[in-house]
Amino acid sequence: MKILVTAKRVPDPEQKVKFKGNTLDQSGVNWQLNQFDEYAVESALRLTENASSGNARNGEVIVVSLGPKDVQQQLRSTLAMGADRAILVDASDENLDSEIVARTVQKLVEQERPDLVLLGKLAADSEANDVGQRLAGYLGWPQATFACSIEVTDGGKALLVGREVDAGVETKKVTLPAVVTVDLRIVAPQAVKNGVTAATHAYADGPRYASLKGIMAAKKKTIADSSLAALGVAATVRAKVASVDAPPARKAGVKVASVEELVQKLHNEAKVI
Repeated sequence: MKILVTAKRVPDPEQKVKFKGNTLDQSGVNWQLNQFDEYAVESALRLTENASSGNARNGEVIVVSLGPKDVQQQLRSTLAMGADRAILVDASDENLDSEIVARTVQKLVEQERPDLVLLGKLAADSEANDVGQRLAGYLGWPQATFACSIEVTDGGKALLVGREVDAGVETKKVTLPAVVTVDLRIVAPQAVKNGVTAATHAYADGPRYASLKGIMAAKKKTIADSSLAALGVAATVRAKVASVDAPPARKAGVKVASVEELVQKLHNEAKVI
């Protein structure tokens, strides 16, 4: 199986946010791979290896990112995890939106002709959650979003995808090629079954760490360069962030002497009961 995975760098969510006017100051940002995209890479690796036989590869994983040259650092981390090669499309973060990203990935899919496209369900910085859906529409492919489990079925011609929904988990069957976006539980020990790895095999919970061997091997793997112009994608941004404001400061709390006083304040002042 040939799988194309999208990966985006995002600011470290643990880092204190600084403002520059009405925008975020990114001059001192620590960049990292978007968590859901890391889960998508892990899912792709599980789908293309025989983990019960020394992780022998049974397919190809290609990781794609849009951004400046230094995004190579995050792409190298995916190659160290085990991805086979990567593609970096030159672009600036402020001149990208979901439409441009979806159209770019569409062009790469038409070039690479993968069996499956895996994406994180959303990026931590924007939480837009619409690239996967747009991409599936442009390709005319079936899609499954918010995947918490994936099982290869029908001799490798389809996937059974467990989807996180409000009422629990919905199981959906999609024929390949398809677009799937992954959720948090996709990296559970037995969330991905590829029909090659023994069904009883259990992975460690979470995405894998890059081994020293993987880090050394990543240095020799290819990161191909491309651009929006080369792919024939119009760099016209349709959605822009007008301003960014910090949330209002919270008012100090009020101490009460008893449960009765608390109930009285919640009823008469806060009016929540």
